[in-house]
Amino acid sequence: MSRDRLFRTEAIVLRRHDFGEADRLLTLLTPNHGKIRAIAKGARKPQSRKTGHVELFMRTRMLFARGRTLDIVTQAELVEAYRPLREDLVRVTYASHLVELLDRFTVENDAHPELYHLLADALGWLAETPDLLLTARFVELRLLGLVGFQPRLFQCAHCQEIIEARDQFFSADLGGVLCPDCQRADPRAEPISLAALKVLRFLQTHPYATVVRLKVRRALHTELETLMFGYLQHLLERRLQSADFLRRLRQEAGVTGR
Repeated sequence: MSRDRLFRTEAIVLRRHDFGEADRLLTLLTPNHGKIRAIAKGARKPQSRKTGHVELFMRTRMLFARGRTLDIVTQAELVEAYRPLREDLVRVTYASHLVELLDRFTVENDAHPELYHLLADALGWLAETPDLLLTARFVELRLLGLVGFQPRLFQCAHCQEIIEARDQFFSADLGGVLCPDCQRADPRAEPISLAALKVLRFLQTHPYATVVRLKVRRALHTELETLMFGYLQHLLERRLQSADFLRRLRQEAGVTGR
């Protein structure tokens, strides 16, 4: 095989589907080739060397052969399995949520190394964090910043005046906080408490190593999640399947602190 048809890269498995009798169709995020689709031939055969290296959320070093319509995975070497995600249904659902967001905000073959490294970090954080809700909000805000939809939290999204330290309103349409005087600019704007605004600002401006030390009350977590899910669904113009499943899962399992 001609060398110019081969390329090697790390990749994280975003989605996978059975293909044919023994193959897998993979949607992958890579640092330098962006989001790509590829066929892992024979990956469903127990004796295949690819088996166990191309599961969801795994970070793998792969060798590809370029195809006419789909690239072909010829080799796969595991880099990081993020094993705790596979052992905890709540953790894996949070991972599914973040992967769904990243998938919806990206197009194929558009390289964005920062997004790849954010996802790799996020999967590691989700595998270990005691506060999945806080970690999810941090990654959502970082993702929005990287794809050009960072919410405006320090100045009014309508009049541009500095936001004062009091309860305000959040406009998904205008992409940020509205001061009380500008609430009429978006009749659908939702109230946002001063405490929630402070947490969002902190998450937006501090590294994860600092953010992870925050302690957030459950009621405040609920407000933050409702606000962020509303904003994300407004941007994507569709409901988030993983977010709906996550709510049901927590209700059914009685999980109130995660």
